[in-house]
Amino acid sequence: MSDVLVMGIVNVTPDSFSDGGRWASTEAALDHAMRLVGEGAQVLDVGGESTRPGADPVGEAEEIERTAPVIAAIRARWDGRISVDTMKPAVARAAVAAGATMWNDVTALGHAPDSAAVAAELGCDVVLMHMKGEPRTMQADPRYDDVVAEVRDHLAGRADAAMAAGVAREKIWLDPGIGFGKTLDHNLTLTARLESLIGLGFPVLYAASRKRMIQAVDGTATDAGDRLGGSLALALEGARRGARMVRVHDVRETVQALKVQGALLGAASRE
Repeated sequence: MSDVLVMGIVNVTPDSFSDGGRWASTEAALDHAMRLVGEGAQVLDVGGESTRPGADPVGEAEEIERTAPVIAAIRARWDGRISVDTMKPAVARAAVAAGATMWNDVTALGHAPDSAAVAAELGCDVVLMHMKGEPRTMQADPRYDDVVAEVRDHLAGRADAAMAAGVAREKIWLDPGIGFGKTLDHNLTLTARLESLIGLGFPVLYAASRKRMIQAVDGTATDAGDRLGGSLALALEGARRGARMVRVHDVRETVQALKVQGALLGAASRE
């Protein structure tokens, strides 16, 4: 829908699952970021460490070296929202110093003992995402008794911990973590029951762009770049069910799809 924010993905990693290595240099990443802005992205998410299933960790200094110059270059050209996709407090601190205004953390501020305190100190928006396990092993037979309740309760607890550390409630976003320690059925169920997470009262970021669940449903699309149709379907469904932001690779197409969805819903409300 037209009021849903679109977050464009700027990966500056050599091994991301969809576009690893394509934007590894600062110049290439800046060009890509500005292209996404031109296509309608209202938020840019810069990441320097892949969190795809099986990914190896990256050292703190290397991650800062990858992300901070890109964020600074984007900030020099654009005054919109910039997010850093990291689990490390030191990387978040360097990113905010370079111009980032959001910390997107796949560990929901659980990676380091001081993560929540650093988030409070920085005063930026924070995305708390659910992940079962860690990237190298998270897809090794993940199991839940009730995936919706467990994800909701975990994120509610992480939000409480963040606020107890001094993070303002209005700065907190929640992300169900589609594809992070979850089977296809888990991902579909979380999407279909997104209102359970929204009911906690925080804005929700929905991120399913080009993920393997599309291949699992479709039976083809082994290449991440061939998952546009599924990505659009998931973004539209996330928006329809109340997500306030969608994180996507294909910004232009997603913006168009959301505008059409919004127009249709507007026409339906006038009947």
